[in-house]
Amino acid sequence: MQMKSCRMRVAACLVLAAGAAQAADPYAALGAPGLVLGLAHPVNPQVSIRADVASSGEHSVNGDQEGIAYRGNVHFQRLGLFADWFVAGRFRLSGGATFNDGEMRLTAFGDGTPIKIGDTTYPTTSADRFDAKVKFPAVTPYLGIGWGRHSEQVKGLSLMADLGASIGQASVTSRAQGPLLGQVSDEDLHKETRELRDGAGRVRAVPQATIGMAYRF
Repeated sequence: MQMKSCRMRVAACLVLAAGAAQAADPYAALGAPGLVLGLAHPVNPQVSIRADVASSGEHSVNGDQEGIAYRGNVHFQRLGLFADWFVAGRFRLSGGATFNDGEMRLTAFGDGTPIKIGDTTYPTTSADRFDAKVKFPAVTPYLGIGWGRHSEQVKGLSLMADLGASIGQASVTSRAQGPLLGQVSDEDLHKETRELRDGAGRVRAVPQATIGMAYRF
């Protein structure tokens, strides 16, 4: 995980540094999926290209999924490479790809309370746990619309907004371990994973809905 995040940061720095060398214009935005920092570079009067990094940080999550009470955390960060086509004034269509590091890790800790996994209710001790991981794809296409000033237009500060999504379906894995939950049958574990996957299957995209500022030097 840490190495992947490190590679993403290095790649982002290289991309942004390359853009800076070509007199790209900086921008910053806030919304979903968090804080966005990037650079835009004009190609012609109607097209520009962009590279940005976005992060929502890491957050704790608690809840109930398929009758099991979980605690865990979720994080998402990505590097995005986009092309913008200004079709009418400041209105643009955007397409590209995002390189993602996003997942949710959930754990149900045993405390003597029985846990139903698959079709069977299993007793637990404080040494038992059930782990589940929901992971978003590493590379996904991006489609969206936006509004902003083309980089070749008047210099200075301007507003910008983007609405779109990185499109891809999350995957789910799970594991039971401990003196009692370590005895969970493969059939029950596979069924519980399928049920979790059915829930996570609704996660087919990471949305982007941001508003921010851009500057033309």
